Amino acid sequence: MPVLVRLIPCLFLASTAHAATLLQCEKLIDPSNGRVHDNRQVSVENGRVQAVGDFGEAGENDQVYRLGTCLPGLMDMHVHLDGELSPGGYLKRFTQNEADYALTAADYARKTLMAGFTSVRNPGDAYNVTIALRKAINAGTAVGPRIWTAGKGIGTTGGHADPTNGYRADLAGNPGPREGVINSPDEARRAVRQRYKDGADFIKITATGGVLSLAKSGQNPQFTTEEVAAIVETATDYGMHVAAHAHGEEGMRRAVEAGVRTIEHGTYMDDEIMDLMKANGTYLVPTLLAGDFVGRKAQEPGWLPEIVRPKAEAIGPVMQGMFERAYSNGVPIIFGTDSGVSPHGENAREFALMVAGGMAPMEAIQSATVTAAALLGETGSLGQVAPGFHADIIAVDGDPLDDITELERVGFVMKGGVVYKDE
Repeated sequence: MPVLVRLIPCLFLASTAHAATLLQCEKLIDPSNGRVHDNRQVSVENGRVQAVGDFGEAGENDQVYRLGTCLPGLMDMHVHLDGELSPGGYLKRFTQNEADYALTAADYARKTLMAGFTSVRNPGDAYNVTIALRKAINAGTAVGPRIWTAGKGIGTTGGHADPTNGYRADLAGNPGPREGVINSPDEARRAVRQRYKDGADFIKITATGGVLSLAKSGQNPQFTTEEVAAIVETATDYGMHVAAHAHGEEGMRRAVEAGVRTIEHGTYMDDEIMDLMKANGTYLVPTLLAGDFVGRKAQEPGWLPEIVRPKAEAIGPVMQGMFERAYSNGVPIIFGTDSGVSPHGENAREFALMVAGGMAPMEAIQSATVTAAALLGETGSLGQVAPGFHADIIAVDGDPLDDITELERVGFVMKGGVVYKDE
């Protein structure tokens, strides 16, 4: 409720004739060129940035915010808003209905926005709830970031995205393309077309096994070359890119060679795959926070099933080492956390792990702004504080270029010209 109390005057001001919202920033970070400007005023009208310049006088009806370090709203390219890992969480699919998932997703979307993440990409959900949530946020009936969603991810029978893994036989049934399970190139095409029909923005596949799935291997390839090629070809026909969850080398190779846009996680990639990704322009979305989180939770009784714990214990250090090698080798990297594995609203903890892996703070910020905007095809509207861009702007008290953990303490959040948080 306190958030709504702050929201109302901002909405009123936005509707006042000739009124503007003025952000007076001690520092303004420009990820487009890596520069930092002192004492910059950002003028916002009708949800867009109108001007950026020196401090000036405010009009009679203008709303003025005096802020510390301003920067574009952050963009997390791998979240799962419909859930969150917890002790006993594997039972939720038997106890929760579609409405439960939807309401939970709305709460996690709000937390994500309040943490300073004004745009997210959701690669996989249950019941297509993030498609409905995207519509609700766009309509103004829910509060959250801009959402690009894949709806239900695509896997193979028994694979990481098979929604019936772990079910007893009479409950498992035989899920097919509609449910995101395929076993041939023709079924792969049907699954992509179904997601287009459902309203997905892009396609998510699970090219290898997964850490948290109820299966022994987290690395084995789970699509044939022909299947993943059919998915990418069909997605391209429908104007969608493909994101590939992948831990093991062979599954990554098949996905990159087929033309996926991103590799999610990339845990066990070798130098050959790194070179292949650079040659193909394939982005790595490292999700270091997920590896760090499950590695710690694997030590706590009750958090993870026994078949999952060995995979979870091993993954964190391996992911961190992979990131260091990928960054030093010049693999293009985009910010993504896999939040939903770790708690929603703690997304910015990923920055510290990236910096610990050798990335400069400005580069880490760029991976969550201008580079993420390029992935989404939004370079003219997101990722910068510049005239004509969406007024998605956040602020912190300190300087994240000196201490990247400042981004874990976002005190001001504006999305589309509306102030959702002002501390």
